[in-house]
Amino acid sequence: MIDLNLIWFILIAVLIIGYAALDGFDLGVGIIHLFTKDEKEKRININAIGPVWDGNEVWLITAGGALFAAFPMVYATVFSSFYIALMLLLTALIMRAVSFEFRGKVESKSYKNIWDSAFGYGSLFISLLLCVAYGNILKGIPIDSNGTFHGSFIGLLNPYALLVGLTGVALFVMHGAVYMTTKTDGTQLERMIKWANGAWIVFISLYVITTIATFFYAKYLFDGITSNPLFWILFLILLGSIALLPVQLKSGKYFRSFLISSLIVVSVIGLSAVSLFPYLTPSSIDLNYSLTAYNASSSQYTLKTMLIIALIGMPLVIAYTVYVYRIFKGKVELTEDSY
Repeated sequence: MIDLNLIWFILIAVLIIGYAALDGFDLGVGIIHLFTKDEKEKRININAIGPVWDGNEVWLITAGGALFAAFPMVYATVFSSFYIALMLLLTALIMRAVSFEFRGKVESKSYKNIWDSAFGYGSLFISLLLCVAYGNILKGIPIDSNGTFHGSFIGLLNPYALLVGLTGVALFVMHGAVYMTTKTDGTQLERMIKWANGAWIVFISLYVITTIATFFYAKYLFDGITSNPLFWILFLILLGSIALLPVQLKSGKYFRSFLISSLIVVSVIGLSAVSLFPYLTPSSIDLNYSLTAYNASSSQYTLKTMLIIALIGMPLVIAYTVYVYRIFKGKVELTEDSY
């Protein structure tokens, strides 16, 4: 039965998936930027994502707003539990954003190195913090029957969450490198192909290890999952996409490779969302204390009203995103107006 609670669970999952697929690649480019030595290649990295990175982050902001409107108890619990992590995340987001505008203001190597570090390490910290937070959600956080958090910031840095964090970083690096194959040529293109293939291997290895670890840390995620047809659809998409990616890269079909890489991101997070439902904030103390799409939602009237607003707003966001990507498609060409 499809109801408003299920619809809003799906909508929030879509927003998170959209953010991971879009902002994931520019976070990956930022991490690769840490290992880029040539000044021209650094500028190409920045200008490849310069026109789109801020629009990509709209999906994260929208997901937060949707969570607040549809599931306020979850919003309050998660944001209070991850308070220190969120402050660190905001700091990294700000430093990364500022680096785009400040890097080219002064012709000084040391000055540019500062902002290159802000861009690269900011991207790395954002990727790691978000994925570690998601790992904690999958594992469950220590909340009681009142939704009160009984843990600490250090406790959130547990082995399973860190493993999910590293897996997410590898996924974003792969995604970013594949995106850069559509934006570069020559020796930089060759390097991006090597980055993509290397990150592909690391991601697969970590994903397998993480899946095995999930049996021990979050076994509830597998309860009845094999009887869900959506699980098998996403699982087959994931397997097919993983197998096809290196083949498409080798054949020089870079835009198709990027679409396939996006499917990997979508299917990975989609599989976890299917496994989580109806839980939004599982409790590691007692699963019965968990906040779900049904016991932590707003009123049905609020869900209905917000759904109408979402159905009006979401097509506009998608249309804007498609328009921007069409305008700035193709290889990067550096000009006097470039970053």
